[in-house]
Amino acid sequence: MRFVNWAGNQAVVPAEVRTPASAAEVAQAVRDGAKTGRSVRMVGTGHSFTGVALTDGLMLRPHRLTGILAYGGDWVRVAAGTPLHVLNEELHRRGLALANMGDITAQTVAGAIQTGTHGTGRDIGGLADQVIELELVLADGSITTVRDGDLFDACRVGLGALGVLTSVTFRVEPSFLLRNRRDPMSFSGILAGLDALTAENEHLDFFWLPHTDTCLVKRNNRSEGPAAPPSAVKHWLDNVFLENTLFGMACAVGARFPGAIPRINELSARLLSASESVDTSYKIFTSVREVRFLETEYAIPRKHLGQALRETRDLVERMDWRISFPVEVRVTPPSSAWLSTAYGRDSAYVACHMYRPTPHPEYFAGVEEIMTRLGGRPHWGKLHTRDADYLTGVYPRFADFAKLRDELDPDRIFGNPYLAGVLP
Repeated sequence: MRFVNWAGNQAVVPAEVRTPASAAEVAQAVRDGAKTGRSVRMVGTGHSFTGVALTDGLMLRPHRLTGILAYGGDWVRVAAGTPLHVLNEELHRRGLALANMGDITAQTVAGAIQTGTHGTGRDIGGLADQVIELELVLADGSITTVRDGDLFDACRVGLGALGVLTSVTFRVEPSFLLRNRRDPMSFSGILAGLDALTAENEHLDFFWLPHTDTCLVKRNNRSEGPAAPPSAVKHWLDNVFLENTLFGMACAVGARFPGAIPRINELSARLLSASESVDTSYKIFTSVREVRFLETEYAIPRKHLGQALRETRDLVERMDWRISFPVEVRVTPPSSAWLSTAYGRDSAYVACHMYRPTPHPEYFAGVEEIMTRLGGRPHWGKLHTRDADYLTGVYPRFADFAKLRDELDPDRIFGNPYLAGVLP
């Protein structure tokens, strides 16, 4: 069976595929892999743009390792292969919710945690920061549960290098409403008001349209209600037609006629308008993404965000590139997970995308030069060229992670080519 990721830029043919339904079956697969000299990796839904989850050895698929296993008033334990959209729905049915999350819900719980999915939040971090306990299978085939200490902080964003996650326990809270405000703003207005925007909003997310002076700003803040969701027609118009169908058509036209991209983006900017709604939190946090793209994303110290955006805009204008996809910006507080891109510092994320049929390595390389000069950390699941030497300099606990890996997996049962590049 050939595995291909969502974007279509990563593929592998594993020697064997299994679909375990329990931690015991995962443990048996790990022991079998060790006996035959095959690496063992669990791959989720393929939403990473890197080869972080791939293996040509024994590939585990998580389709049978799903569902809520147990829950209490402020916690829920879920099988690691559960898609995030299923988790959201099951939590809501029980009157519960995650405090924060990213905007893509196709990923599995384990895949999102292991690659550092972060969302945006002034006070609340990404998924890894809401984890209170993990169950995983180690390289010797043993099953262990961790809830504190070095292994806990290392394996929350563990890249699958320390073990195979089989269940995750999250801290949760009662369901809540979010008020979503969407407003167009000028690029210069954004830069002038960055500190106020991040301080005044619980969840800030904005997009800059290259070749224009226009940004779309999304402010999400908790609301006492009442709920005022968009009508079915409005939801379809914004989330299905404008942001996917029409945008996909515009990208296709731009791919065929690159010179038209600046004019297309200007027209898109003029179509942006203010809107407001109040809805269940996960419905506000999440988006529909049907247009296939490639992406690079870096986390930088938040104090450098203005400089990073100015330099990215100047780079695009100076090189006269044609960039159809918006540049997305989000923020998070410091994380305690060792390989979280937000470890130990207030962080801002700058994400650059390209329409899948028109990859632009020069654009990504140029952005990467800016972000690394500012001490940036690449998202583990998104395209980058950083190696272990660079990463050692930007992660204070990187050497500790490598040492722990040497102790737990000296034979690299959980290794693959991507990890060989980013870890010592």
